[in-house]
Amino acid sequence: MVFSSITFLYYFLPIVLFLYFIVPWKCKNIILLLSSLIFYFYGEPRYCILLLFSAIFNYIFGKWIESCKKKPLKTFLLVFSLLINFGILFYFKYYNFFSETVNSLFPNLLPYLSITLPIGISFFTFQTTSYVIDLYRGKIKSSKNVLDFMTYISMFPQLIAGPIVRYETIEKEMKERTFSIKEISCGIQRFTIGLAKKVMIADILGEFSQILGNASPSILGLWLRAITETLQLYFDFSGYSDMAIGLGLILGFHFLENFNYPLIAKSITDFWRRWHISLSSWFRDYLYIPLGGNRVKKGRFIFNLFCVWFATGLWHGASWNFILWGLYFFLFLLLEKWILLPFLNKHSFIGHFYTVIIILFSFVIFQRTNITELCSSLQGMIGLHDIPFANEEILFYFKEYLFLLIFAVFLATPLLKIGYKKLKEIKQIEVLLTIIEPVIYIGIFLLCTSFIIDTSFQPFLYFRF
Repeated sequence: MVFSSITFLYYFLPIVLFLYFIVPWKCKNIILLLSSLIFYFYGEPRYCILLLFSAIFNYIFGKWIESCKKKPLKTFLLVFSLLINFGILFYFKYYNFFSETVNSLFPNLLPYLSITLPIGISFFTFQTTSYVIDLYRGKIKSSKNVLDFMTYISMFPQLIAGPIVRYETIEKEMKERTFSIKEISCGIQRFTIGLAKKVMIADILGEFSQILGNASPSILGLWLRAITETLQLYFDFSGYSDMAIGLGLILGFHFLENFNYPLIAKSITDFWRRWHISLSSWFRDYLYIPLGGNRVKKGRFIFNLFCVWFATGLWHGASWNFILWGLYFFLFLLLEKWILLPFLNKHSFIGHFYTVIIILFSFVIFQRTNITELCSSLQGMIGLHDIPFANEEILFYFKEYLFLLIFAVFLATPLLKIGYKKLKEIKQIEVLLTIIEPVIYIGIFLLCTSFIIDTSFQPFLYFRF
């Protein structure tokens, strides 16, 4: 089940919200848990047991880690829980990639297994892992109730595509949360904005990307495809995050922001402070800093940064292009740290242009799992193939989708948000906006519904991670 479906919007969500708000407080987490398990079962019936096992296992080990007074035993319990968590992730997500790599060097050494990747496994594995580590560090108190912990792990708003919600973020709200018309209204608005990003922008950009992929090759076509795929991925994933955050507000939870207009970044360092914030902060707190961060000698710093970006690439998928994608960013972040960052901070226009170009190339690497196709795309973009700059087919589709591209680029900046905020500062207009806002959001929601009905199914891109 996905958020951008009639089943979710008109059947599942209304029933869940009705039950959630009519039951007494002590039953709300139970309703949320049951609805989350139904939500996951609808898409992954075979792996519900895996999700429940992960939650119960980490709940039990979390209790043991918290209560253990002997440091060596406490460390052993943590290491064992991490081995189980990442062992499960490795088996389902990376085993066949590992076996293919090994077999390329030593033929037929490891068998290939028929394994289906459970949806959201990377997200809930990182959540359970952060929970036991934070208990080991003494940053949080363990969940008092196994059902509450299972609710946290399986919570349907963010279960299958994030953001990665740490227990410390919602620890108090798991026990006690307040509801207000204002926050529920903000949640509905945020959800509607995310839905519009997905079905009215990302999905149409996806159609354009497919057209460009099938068109006769040209330099302009390759650049347009890179731009389109970058915008599609941004609106798809940030749209899902908006919907998750919006649903969280409706249910009384405050999830942290996951995107902050990353495409206006003026350096790659700045970009990764704005893009998929929950993932980059997770690697910072649970890998980079424990390795020593940047307060070490130069060689060790390079090693630490390499580990983080190798892991970041690998987290996104079991394929060499994702590893290359992570190491690509590693090289530019290293370059910025030692040479470029002062210049980029001083010359913001150059910094922004440089960042956009680096990002466009990065998402070509990200989207091409076939290395031959990847090399061909990159070579074509810089004019190393004998292809024309443009052709009639590309120019036709460019004109057809030009308005959408301009609109998407505009919405990827904070200009609309800034303009809206300034309008609300004018008292007369603020009163008018207060009256027409509900009508606008209802209209957007209905328009999204018509898009969902008229177009073919488009799953969220980050479901595969």
